[in-house]
Amino acid sequence: MNGARMIELISSTRDATAVQDAGARTWPAPAWHALWTQSHCERLVRDQLTAKGFDVFLPTVDRWSRRGGLRHLICVPMFPGYVFLHGAMDKASYLEVVKARRVVQVLGERWDRLATIPDAEIETIRRIVDARVPALPYAYLREGQRVRITRGPMIDVEGILVRTKPNRGLLVVSVDLLRRSVAAHVDCTWVVPA
Repeated sequence: MNGARMIELISSTRDATAVQDAGARTWPAPAWHALWTQSHCERLVRDQLTAKGFDVFLPTVDRWSRRGGLRHLICVPMFPGYVFLHGAMDKASYLEVVKARRVVQVLGERWDRLATIPDAEIETIRRIVDARVPALPYAYLREGQRVRITRGPMIDVEGILVRTKPNRGLLVVSVDLLRRSVAAHVDCTWVVPA
């Protein structure tokens, strides 16, 4: 076999291997990430990233505020200082996210080792927001009775029941990565151990 033919075979073998490697390259799977924002800038970050085409979730709750001697019902972030982003985070996406004004960081060690939030935790937060039940920030809990709701607008939502009255309890749902929790009032007759 002459030298030119040998070089041609080696070249075509490298090209085929490169095509296989490119086809086998795995892109990151879509996951939920937490973005840490500057204080009171959650809406600004959400609006910027939504305009860039990212799937962003900013859960909010209604809270009473007093201004000028009058009480007003205002909408505030459920987790102050954080916005949730769903997507496959490659380096280009990561750079677009961190370039947004008022983003402090995406939680995790570095761009290719970002912390993720389980889909079930975000889905539970969405269900609480969609149910429009009174919710309030609550201290992060690790211990307590884990319960599941059996009826009503939050059916099958699981969390920790911390306080019970004859017909009313407080269901605490946690986002482990943020070490934050949210408490929602529930009817204790709709709750069973999980």
